[in-house]
Amino acid sequence: MANMQPLRRQDHPELEELFQLYDDTMSFVPNSLFTMARRPEILRAFSELITQIWRTGTVPVGLKPLIAIVASTAAGCRYCQAHETVDAMMRGVDESKIAAIWDFERSPLYDEGERAALRFARDASVVPNAVTSQHFEDLRMHWDDGEIVEILAVVGLFGFLNRWNDSMATDLEDTPAAFAGRTIGRSGWEAGKHR
Repeated sequence: MANMQPLRRQDHPELEELFQLYDDTMSFVPNSLFTMARRPEILRAFSELITQIWRTGTVPVGLKPLIAIVASTAAGCRYCQAHETVDAMMRGVDESKIAAIWDFERSPLYDEGERAALRFARDASVVPNAVTSQHFEDLRMHWDDGEIVEILAVVGLFGFLNRWNDSMATDLEDTPAAFAGRTIGRSGWEAGKHR
């Protein structure tokens, strides 16, 4: 059970345009945003940050949610792991590739550039931070400095979301719970489990 109940959508018509953006991109509005709506100015700023990270730059759109899954796994946030499986699917990532995320180091579905990015995401998300200069050497073999900034922006965004959702014990919605159970659940992921 959530530590704070989400607000009801119908009670915030002034935020409907923002909520519609999530309906259009994810097919649902995350409960975390309905909780954040208690401070609409924070929700609006957060949504603008998400939009800029997700919709700009040159890192492939399908890689960003995979980075988020790995970062959220390192941080232990199952809520965000589940959400990003849906986001990856919505961005055209094949379901078999999403299911192989736990084995990205060995899976033939991932190339060396993706492995470098996912390894960096994992190691940047643990406490204490495990990023070394070798990570940057590996990244620079595949990504330019602007793309490395994009990759770390996704990791940083999910650092916020992982802490937000684990602290709030945000209830997972049906859509991401079902999809994550079908894909990453093959490797032991369970819906609704908080650390």
